[in-house]
Amino acid sequence: MQETLGMSRERLDRIGRFIDETYVAPGKLPGALVQVWRRGEMALNVTLGQADRERQVPLAEDSIFRIYSMTKPITSVAIMMLVEECKIALDDPVSKYIPAWQNLGVFAGGFMEGFQTRAPARPMLVIDLLRHTSGLTYGFQQNSNVDAAYRKLKIGELATEGTLDDMIEKLATLPLEFSPGEAWNYSVATDVLGYLVGKISGMPFDTFLQQRIFAPLGMVDTGFHVPAADAGRFCACYAVGALGSKVITPRGPMLQDDPQASPYLRPPSFLSGGGGLVSTAADYMRFARMLLGGGQLDGVRLLSPKTLALMTANHLPGGVDLPRLSRSMFSEATYEGVGFGLGFATTIAPASTLIPGSAGDMFWGGAASTFFWVDPQEDLIGLFLTQLLPSSAYPVRRQLRTLVYSVITETGRPAR
Repeated sequence: MQETLGMSRERLDRIGRFIDETYVAPGKLPGALVQVWRRGEMALNVTLGQADRERQVPLAEDSIFRIYSMTKPITSVAIMMLVEECKIALDDPVSKYIPAWQNLGVFAGGFMEGFQTRAPARPMLVIDLLRHTSGLTYGFQQNSNVDAAYRKLKIGELATEGTLDDMIEKLATLPLEFSPGEAWNYSVATDVLGYLVGKISGMPFDTFLQQRIFAPLGMVDTGFHVPAADAGRFCACYAVGALGSKVITPRGPMLQDDPQASPYLRPPSFLSGGGGLVSTAADYMRFARMLLGGGQLDGVRLLSPKTLALMTANHLPGGVDLPRLSRSMFSEATYEGVGFGLGFATTIAPASTLIPGSAGDMFWGGAASTFFWVDPQEDLIGLFLTQLLPSSAYPVRRQLRTLVYSVITETGRPAR
């Protein structure tokens, strides 16, 4: 049996076949791109299906995808770069930078027109924004009257016509779901981090990302919109279930966002650090390789290895995993055995996840079923890109991790 990079070649080849036979050929996914990086080389690079089903455009290695919440790790790296420069600290009260939030209360009853609140047990800290223990929420959670108020005010929605400043002003009028640090709830917290990056750095949030992260790493196709010259590479986005067709028809899932009429074809007013970026496999792999490299890639260092180690530690209060603390009806992570660091999930008890893996990895996904993980123990990166809402439609992420770890024949990093 041929082996390469401590992996079985035969088993690597079956990954693409599984994704094609299970998802792409039956029309469940319009297309899929799978990459596996190990020990400094690309071990697997598979492109399947179509980028635009209606126009019969094949998916290509340089296709541009909506990465939605895979924006969050990038925004989190940006704020941690400012932490390293001592321009902000993890234990700073958020109200130090947003004075209008000084007296935020915690929901105690009522509706948007007359919320009843109580004082929080402690102020919201910057670390609460990074680990989603801030008391903020997302309107799509549909779990409380506070969620309903977010929906009514369109807080954190990518299609909003407002700005980051407008979002901050609206949030000042609403209560928190819970006292900061008492629970984990997936939320607009990372959008708030994007606001803080702009405020603290003195440059627009998108300019900071471009000058301090994208350009240094050579991420040439990542941004908040698709330039006209690149529109031909932009994927269509599809949806099933409540977001689209209830069943998979012979034509596949419903078109949700036409790449030739998409809002992403023009610069947005709302720069969402929680979900607004588009990117390519090559670009996001470079970002992931920077994480695998302890904060540096090709001589460019964004973070110290010690800072990245801090980010990948489990920061949930009490050191518990997500099920012990979560109030979230939705997130981009499995729960059992999974903790949360500063910007992404991390495995803390591999056996509890019931899939192969390593403690201390870092991972997250996006609403259109995209996914990535970085495993420093195995010198490994997995990247999966497609465009299907919602990300909970199929267990493809879990299956992909199982498939990738099944190819490993030599564990750990090679001797240097």
